Amino acid sequence: MSILKPDFIKPVGLGAVIFAALAFLPNFVDNYYMSLAISVVSFAVLATAWSMFSGPTRYISLATVVFFGIGAYTVAVLGEHMAFPLVLICAALAGTVIAVLVGFSTLRLAGVYFVIFTFGLTELVRQVVSWYEVNVTREMGRYVFLDITQNDIYWQLLALFAILLLTGFILARSRLGFALRIIGEDETVAKHCGIDVTRVKVALFVLSAVFMTLTGAIMAPRWTYIDPVIAFNPMLSFQVVIMALLGGPRRLLGPLLGVIPLTLLFEVLTASFPNHFSILLGCVFMVIVYLLPGGVIGLYEKYRAPKKRTLSPPDGNNTTPKSEEKAA
Repeated sequence: MSILKPDFIKPVGLGAVIFAALAFLPNFVDNYYMSLAISVVSFAVLATAWSMFSGPTRYISLATVVFFGIGAYTVAVLGEHMAFPLVLICAALAGTVIAVLVGFSTLRLAGVYFVIFTFGLTELVRQVVSWYEVNVTREMGRYVFLDITQNDIYWQLLALFAILLLTGFILARSRLGFALRIIGEDETVAKHCGIDVTRVKVALFVLSAVFMTLTGAIMAPRWTYIDPVIAFNPMLSFQVVIMALLGGPRRLLGPLLGVIPLTLLFEVLTASFPNHFSILLGCVFMVIVYLLPGGVIGLYEKYRAPKKRTLSPPDGNNTTPKSEEKAA
């Protein structure tokens, strides 16, 4: 694929202008809306990264919070001893190693077995970290004191989201993206086409996990205190899945259509019904799955697609075109 083609330059240029404009947002809003903007961008990265893997492969992963928590804990452990850019690199490497191990050991599974495994992985990692904190460090949780402001977090997440969208845009037009679409339709056909299904899925799973890990690392300084319950809260994985499904996980910008309204909805529910948030979240999940199985994008494409015209002959027997009749 040539990067000089108009169909590549125009959307990338438009995206660059939009992100450059969004970079000035901290100059026009107060702390509350800045905090809300950080939540929107962080969920946008997580949901888009989730869709990058689960969209084409149709594997429902609940391991989002595993990589998010690994990134956050890496910052908590190394933040006071290393420069923050080096900490981000260490977090990305840690996420890559875990993703490779998990990918090669689980991506041979499919359907409900993969869902159950990724959900169990979250609990396993949380319990391992808790055991280490209690028995080795003798403390539960860590404090994060870094000279990183709320605006810095927003800019870092915005840059990460821009890189993610550019990566997804290039991936969709690459041979790897084409192979993923074939795998999503039918893995058996993909194998017969000579595609190494396991390696392709692992490569995309690792790429998705790196962005999730970096999101957790960038968000860590936002909290003063981090413990396993905060970092590895399984609710985060479900929120990301709901957002991606609402927008449409099969399109690059689809998750963003679910992130914005649901982030605002969750903000209202958390403030108004803190004791019933989980129940209401489950209700939202069921409504989305039942009414919008293809997401907002899928619903739009369904009603936008032109209806095929069926030409029927005037009588039930003569189907010969008039041009053939004249030639005869």
